Parts: sequence; C-alpha cells; structure tokens
Amino acid sequence: MPIYYRLGQLPPKRHTIFRSPQGAFYYEQLFGTIGFDGMSSLLYHLHRPTQVKAVLDSVDLRPTAGVDHNIMSRKLIGFDVPPANDYLESRTPLLFNNDVVLGVAAPRASLTDYFYKNADADELLFVHRGAGTLRTMLGTIAFVPGDYLLIPRGMIYQINFDVTDVPEGTRLLYLESTSPIYTPKRYRNHFGQQLEHSPYSERDYKLPQNLETHDERGDFVMKIKKEGILHTLVYDTHPFDVVGWDGYNFPYGFSIHNFEPITGRIHQPPPVHQTFETKSCVVCSFVPRLYDYHPEAIPAPYNHSNIDSDEVLYYVDGDFMSRNGISPGILTLHPGGIPHGPHPGAMERSIGKTKTDELAVMVDTFRPLKLTNQALGIDDGVYFQSWRE
Repeated sequence: MPIYYRLGQLPPKRHTIFRSPQGAFYYEQLFGTIGFDGMSSLLYHLHRPTQVKAVLDSVDLRPTAGVDHNIMSRKLIGFDVPPANDYLESRTPLLFNNDVVLGVAAPRASLTDYFYKNADADELLFVHRGAGTLRTMLGTIAFVPGDYLLIPRGMIYQINFDVTDVPEGTRLLYLESTSPIYTPKRYRNHFGQQLEHSPYSERDYKLPQNLETHDERGDFVMKIKKEGILHTLVYDTHPFDVVGWDGYNFPYGFSIHNFEPITGRIHQPPPVHQTFETKSCVVCSFVPRLYDYHPEAIPAPYNHSNIDSDEVLYYVDGDFMSRNGISPGILTLHPGGIPHGPHPGAMERSIGKTKTDELAVMVDTFRPLKLTNQALGIDDGVYFQSWRE
C-alpha cells in the first residue's frame, strides 16, 4: 500500500514482555511477507498461534486447462455460473496461469463453519452484488456492492453475506495473485504515500475495525490452501484471539466508486485506470467519467494490439460504449497477439458524446491465460467474430 495502522492493545516496545491485566502472557507473532523484507504486522495473541490438534483431509484445487494455448477472443457469461452454498465451493476458476487465478463466485451462504487461509496468494475480491462483513484475525470490514477487498496471503478470515438483502444473489469476481498486490508505484512517493495526482488516497481505504478477541478452546476447523491443495486442520484455540496489532500488512477495502477518473482532451490510454499492480498483472477500474474534450476527439478507444498481455474485462454496470451485446456479469478475454478495439459502430456512436456511465474491472496479465473447462462451459463461442463488418 503501504500505510501504518494499529488496532487494540499494544506494549510500548516491540519484542518485549506483554501481559494481560491478570498477569498472563500475550504471545507475539510477526505476520510478514517476502521473508523479513516485505510489509509486516506484529500481532499479540491470547494463546500461542501454533496449536494444531489434527491434520485431516486434503483436496486438490489446482485449476486444469480446457484450452492451454488460447488465441481466440472469448465472451464468458459469468452469471451462468451456478450458485453454491459453501463459499469455497462457489469460487469457480475461469482463467489462470502460473501467476494468477481469475474467477467468479455466487455463494448462497456465509463462511462461518470453518476458517480459511490462502497461503499461496494475495486475494482481491470485487463485490458485484451483495453486502456483508469480512471477518479477519485483524478486525472486520463491512462491504457493499462496488467494493474491492484485498486480503493478504496468510490472512485467516471468514465472511458474512447479507443474502436476504440480495434477491438476485451474491456475485463476486476474485483474483488470486502469487505476487503481492500493491497500489501502483507511480502514484506513491518514496515514503509510500499516495501522491496528489493519484486517482485515490489513503482516506478512501476501508480499514479493519472492531477487533474480535475470542478466548476459546475447542475444535476450530481451519482450511489452508498451499500449493493449490486445500488442507483441513483442527486448531485448539479460536483463530481470532488477537488483542492488538500494528504494522503495514493487513486487509483493507476500497470502493470502485471512490476511484477518480483521469481524463484529457483526447482519449487516455488504459493505464490511467490502473488501481492495483503486481509483478504479473495490473487491475484497472473503469468508472463513470467525462469524455475527451478536444473538438475532434473520438471518445471510443482506438484499436490496439495486446502483444505483451492478455486482457480480461469484467462488466459490472452501465453503458459499455465500446462493445456490442454486453451486459453485467460478462467477462471478455482479448488474448495477446491479436489486435482488438471498439465493435463496429461503437466508434461512430461515441463521437459527440460527453460522458460515459460504464462500470467495469479490467485485469491485464503479463503471461498468457489458460481457460478452464468451467470457462468453456459459459463461452458464447462466437465472440471472436464480433468485429466483422
């Protein structure tokens, strides 16, 4: 990000004795990344965070390719992915490579029966439909439609959905990244603060609140994803037993509606929409904005070649001016190696328009994406021909 944050009780000095009012020790844990070189937080637990009682079954969650070497533009009907009761079972991988997994989810129920930890990847959840609360060992974050939820690797969490408030069902887009997800470097100074020309600031973050501290013993089921395998473990104490923490490594939220678009006299390139970055991909937010204001401007994007990246667009809401036949919940894949651009008629329709109301999320990966069989099952099969006159 980075931003310093603290919540709960802390000793005046790190790595020193810290006791409860009753005299019991609190147990310190460094929650860090990239060895001891990345962002980290210091956590203080009621109980040792190491008390594994049992290691049970394991399930292979590694996605498999239905199409390994793809050159075809695709349109995936995301809302055709059926709902599932279990949160993890509802997550349907559609596109992946060695760096990322991109998919959609339609959970019917909250994740409350067990705790989850992704030890492989940072997770970025985009809430398309639904609301609720992300519960983590570092506090809670309330979310609503349009929120990104960034969950660092190794974070223990549960998630509550207000399913009764969403008759059409909860819908999520999710990204798993094996490299850390950060805010774009060009929008930060050398201290890490967001610069004045950044399209958002630290004030826009949804930071953890309401630290839950449970002093409980029992059988607490933890599902941990490691090397693509989901392992089930049983812990002796409640995972949410943190009395306080501080540092830079923690979950946070950010609303796509707080992204301030960058506009110009002529059409601006996609990087102005960038919201997050990793070593292997970027995430962009397309939000309602004024169109280009040069008197001869063409607001529709120009044709461009994806030579070095695969482009995925997830359509959320509004008027998708550069595409025909698009509606919410659809994903389009434009693979590297072939050019793409506005559909026939879109460029002409855009001339003279003053604004757009589109809302979409874009993920560009720096290595080619494979399609899962689940993706092939919701592919319309003809999108690649949609640019023909």
